[in-house]
Amino acid sequence: QVQLVESGGGSVQAGGSLTLSCVASRYIERHCGMGWYRQAPGKERELVSSIRSDGTTIYLNSVKGRFTISQDNAKNTLYLQMNSLKTEDTAVYYCGVPYCSAGWRWGQGTQVTVSS
Repeated sequence: QVQLVESGGGSVQAGGSLTLSCVASRYIERHCGMGWYRQAPGKERELVSSIRSDGTTIYLNSVKGRFTISQDNAKNTLYLQMNSLKTEDTAVYYCGVPYCSAGWRWGQGTQVTVSS
């Protein structure tokens, strides 16, 4: 199974920025896409953003215009640039493979805490 390792989280004040990274242990079929998810305390995990093999991206409405997803296929790495962070962005962020259900597992995630 592909292992996913997230990093880059931290504590910032509202309005600040963070860039998350996710490294996959090996190549992931491009048609499977890649995505960022988050889970806030007491809430279900939700898809924040995803990117398909053709470069098509989707974003949760609440992060549109503030977050940007990108990937470096040569490095098997996915990024999430997060700007203008809000307190409601506080969550554990995970990367995942949204369009293929098998052959990968969730990583530990990375904590993002935004204070007012």
